[in-house]
Amino acid sequence: MGSAAELAAAVLMVAGFPALMLAALVPSVPAFAAAAAVTYLADHYLHRKGSYLINRLGKVRAGLSIRFLIRQLLLVLLLARLSLADNLISYGAIACFIAFYGLQAPHGALVQLIRNRRRLPVATRNIDLKSRIRIPDAPPRRLMHRSAEKMLHLDLVAVVAILVAAQVHSSLIGFVGIGVTVALGVLYVLALMPYVRGRKTPPNAEKALAAVDDWLREYQPETVLYFSGSKDSAYQVNMWLDTMENLDSKPLIILRERAILNNLAPTTVPVVCVPGGVHLMNLDLSTVRVALYAANVGKNIHLLRVPTMKHVFIGHGDSDKLASVNPYSKVYDEVWTAGRAGRDRYAVADVGVRDDDIVEVGRPQLAPIQPWQGVPEGPRGGAADARCPTVLYAPTWEGWDGNPGNTSIVLAGENIVKRLVAADPPVRVLYKPHPFTGTVSKEAGAAHQRITALVEKAAAERAINPRFVPDTAAHADAKAELQRIEARLAQLSGTGGERRDEAEATRDGLVDVARHEEVARLRTEWNDAYWRAFPSWEHRVITGAEPRLYDCFNVSDAMVSDISSVVSDFIASGKPYAVTDSAEVGAEEFKRNNTAVRAAVILSNSAAELGELLDAVRDPAADPLAEDRKKLKQYLLGPDEPASIEQFNTAVANLALKAETRNVGQQSRDAAALAEAEADTATATETPAATEIEAETATELANALPGQRLSPAGETDGVGTA
Repeated sequence: MGSAAELAAAVLMVAGFPALMLAALVPSVPAFAAAAAVTYLADHYLHRKGSYLINRLGKVRAGLSIRFLIRQLLLVLLLARLSLADNLISYGAIACFIAFYGLQAPHGALVQLIRNRRRLPVATRNIDLKSRIRIPDAPPRRLMHRSAEKMLHLDLVAVVAILVAAQVHSSLIGFVGIGVTVALGVLYVLALMPYVRGRKTPPNAEKALAAVDDWLREYQPETVLYFSGSKDSAYQVNMWLDTMENLDSKPLIILRERAILNNLAPTTVPVVCVPGGVHLMNLDLSTVRVALYAANVGKNIHLLRVPTMKHVFIGHGDSDKLASVNPYSKVYDEVWTAGRAGRDRYAVADVGVRDDDIVEVGRPQLAPIQPWQGVPEGPRGGAADARCPTVLYAPTWEGWDGNPGNTSIVLAGENIVKRLVAADPPVRVLYKPHPFTGTVSKEAGAAHQRITALVEKAAAERAINPRFVPDTAAHADAKAELQRIEARLAQLSGTGGERRDEAEATRDGLVDVARHEEVARLRTEWNDAYWRAFPSWEHRVITGAEPRLYDCFNVSDAMVSDISSVVSDFIASGKPYAVTDSAEVGAEEFKRNNTAVRAAVILSNSAAELGELLDAVRDPAADPLAEDRKKLKQYLLGPDEPASIEQFNTAVANLALKAETRNVGQQSRDAAALAEAEADTATATETPAATEIEAETATELANALPGQRLSPAGETDGVGTA
């Protein structure tokens, strides 16, 4: 249901309709007017909030139109109970509502037609289509946004006027309201009509695709990042945007879902969103030599079928989970891993990926992760802040298979947080769960809620503890800076004005490089101000896109997590970390099965071993795993030199050369075959007599075989053939 306010509005709306019927039967005009006002306002509020109840009412035949119709029918009932059934106002009300609903059909058809025509077969960013095709402005947002609700609410004028007319016994007032409602409905329909004809309609699908092909031929992309998934998986492609911007070859991003495009982070790389498989397969990608895949999904087949490019699985993280050795990876020409560990992982899994097809390229995304400098000395928000380490708890989600070893959140999460918030000397806890947590398992969702409550309760208790003294002035300054930065970011992103539809965003999607750079700088400033806006000893629950996971790494002194790419990434910092053996297979077996935990403190579900992690954080001399972490970092993530982006670019260049070699060889074979065919044709033309003799001989031999005869041209006539 959402918030308490939404629940209250839903109760009022549901109760309002019985109240309307009761007021109509009594009859009482004031009571009817009051109940009608409640239903109008509650309905509007729930629609504006997108309440779950409103979305479900339509499924049980109590949708928006039905609710308005019931209210209008009850108004007619009220007039009848007031002995006005034979009055002209009753006839006018009935005629008004019939005409009003008659306008709903053309209105709904026009809205749907406009939306369909403005939904191009492709949506783009950073691609110049404006100079190639004309995409007109969208209808004003006030006409299209929540259009059905706006159209139905035009009956409000008539309803109010009819109620006033019934109360004061003046039909004239009622007919004025009826006329206004019908006129407004007609004007609404007329206002939409220009957008379905003439120059206000976008180009058809064929012209839009031709424009994209024209741009592709001009731009000549060489390396493609291909991605398909749900809107919640947008982070998997977002993590590769910086890498794509730093490629030596010409990059292009191909997306398959519009929801992913809407959740794509800002980038300067050209982006094409092509939902239709046929449309994608018809795009001119003849210059692309390397295709990179961040996820194993069924729609990959639409690009994998192209033989002129080499296909690479780069994934969206490097871990010991089964997803990192998916047998699907056999379909790619190469699989790129961060370090030697990824290569060994495939060898052990034996899923058909050849060692020759694995290339170690490091992890370019890890460049923002800062190495550990030890627990900071001196206060950062009060005297009690001097030696208060920060521990990040970043569990992964429950996964699809119900394996208890996937996540610690269900069996160990509460124990981990309870021990951390009760630690003495104290530590700060940052809880950042995986965005998919609770999407499959209700138990995981409930555990997440309990952990959130634990952290928030501990934060509230610490805030009133005299041991912890905040620097109120500094925090206030930082919060003011945050507001300034957020206001500027909102201004740059255009959220302050009227939002554009997808067609307009495609037309005007060329990136402003200066603005893009300013946004990047402001986001860095925002991150710095965020951490200064509250005491460094304050426990926090961090959800959403900001602050990012790597930002949390940089302000933390240690981490507790599960088997996932989060652990592999955190190892780049060199900081102490702990991993939970949620399946309780035993520490030795757990380390043997999972490379990334070999330099970790292994936690049982009771989290009793957390003291070892906290000791290593507080005193480097009590950190026996420090050297192991250095060795493991190189094994998992590769060497520090050359830089990972250099390794990545080298791998792209090498694979592009293989693709070009293959294409040249194929062209040579095709040319040789064509030359041979032309030579055979010339020979046949020069010796027709010999050809006739060969045909007669073939006919005689074929007729000698039972059940098969050849026609004079040498082809079987089909008699007796299998």
